[in-house]
Amino acid sequence: MTNSAESAAESTAAPADAPRAPVAILLVDDHQVVLDGLRSMLASQSERVQIVGSTTNADDALGLAGELKPDVVLLDVRLKGSSGLDLCRQIVEQFANVKVVFFTVYDDEQYLYQALRMGASGFLLKTTTAPELADHLQRVMEGEVAVDPALAGRVAMTAARLQSGEFWPGAHLGLTQRESEVLGLMVRGLSNRAVAQRLYIGEETVKSHTQGIYRKLEVQDRAQAIATALREGIFH
Repeated sequence: MTNSAESAAESTAAPADAPRAPVAILLVDDHQVVLDGLRSMLASQSERVQIVGSTTNADDALGLAGELKPDVVLLDVRLKGSSGLDLCRQIVEQFANVKVVFFTVYDDEQYLYQALRMGASGFLLKTTTAPELADHLQRVMEGEVAVDPALAGRVAMTAARLQSGEFWPGAHLGLTQRESEVLGLMVRGLSNRAVAQRLYIGEETVKSHTQGIYRKLEVQDRAQAIATALREGIFH
């Protein structure tokens, strides 16, 4: 009897080298052109990832997550009239089997830290290629946390500097290293476009960093931020 049961189990067991099912993805981004681009981009990876739905509306994302039961929700940090970070927390709380991976242009360590605190399983930049994205999502399904290599390296350097007691200007006020770099260039009189060119990042990313700077310095605009930086001796 035992032998028969064992034989039946063996006959129904999947072969060890059986191909994995594609990762089912729900896309959430407030720009339809981005969603269309992701569909086109991932078409070449159809054997590894499958887009089961998409929406530009954060309010619809929770309902779709419950209805479509994706493996992963791929979403941006910022959504129109909402926060991807808040949405991540809601998804993780309501759907234990659904993982959240951020796919964004915002290469800010603070966003990464916040995303992980909200329960995200990954934080990737939109410079990621289709094969790389598929690789990351498959590893996420295996229990790993996917962090974009560009950010991972920066976070490692930050940790090393903090461990050795080294700090960048403004760290004591909560500024990230990149925010400190942006503020330093603002103090030198560079425009957002010039800052973006100097740091090899997009203007939207610079605007995101400046908003973080204003919030942490408790100021309303560029002039106040520069004045505070000079008054506090962050830059001379």
